[in-house]
Amino acid sequence: MLTDPWFYAAAIPSVLLVGLSKGGLGGAAALIGVPLMALVVPPVQAAAILLPILILMDIVSLWLWRGNRDTATLRIMLPGALLGIAIGWLTAAIVTEAMVRLIVGVVALAFFLRWFATRMAGSEHRASHSVARGTFWGTVSGFTSFVAHAGGPPYQVYALALGQAPRIYVGTSVIFFAIVNAVKLVPYFALGQFDAANLTASAVLMPIAPLATIAGAWIVRRMRAEVFYPFMYAMVFIVALKLIWDGLSALLDG
Repeated sequence: MLTDPWFYAAAIPSVLLVGLSKGGLGGAAALIGVPLMALVVPPVQAAAILLPILILMDIVSLWLWRGNRDTATLRIMLPGALLGIAIGWLTAAIVTEAMVRLIVGVVALAFFLRWFATRMAGSEHRASHSVARGTFWGTVSGFTSFVAHAGGPPYQVYALALGQAPRIYVGTSVIFFAIVNAVKLVPYFALGQFDAANLTASAVLMPIAPLATIAGAWIVRRMRAEVFYPFMYAMVFIVALKLIWDGLSALLDG
């Protein structure tokens, strides 16, 4: 694998796109990572290679966005996320990645359409915190993150509606997913998804991760709120279409 040029042709763009997302851009870029790398290695192996890189990106992002967070969002959503990871671990042999991608895609598309309709009607408003909604979407995010590295859309369903300042939104999401990814290490090890070959591949690709993450943060810090939120919702729309397409294609092929 490490001597295969096609591996690097897919893996390097994958890490660059995920890094831009981790820096704060969010959206479709993060979800492209595993499918792009899966062109040259099995999807489970691609996810295992990317997870240590994601954690390095999380460390860089935590430093870049330090001091920017909404404690209430974390307090409400993280317990659900931990529950979702546990459910993903327990059902790993039952729930397929295709099913998860389809469900998350449909939810994300409905979320975008609701936002778009209210925006067109001129009735856009900010939601307030809700323990019930936050726990639910936190659980869905933890579950889909564990199964398919697709925790972003469920998190966005809850957090984007709060209308936080871009720096607060990004900083909070960075902390949320840093914790989620760190916790995922335990079940990933238990399921045997890390071996010497995968960890070596991760190490080779890691130098790219900080540069891409810093580039993503540089872009977001220069975006105004009136540009940031339409951009993020557009990314949710793109992600939704991609997830639905991937999920349906895999289910129909199967």
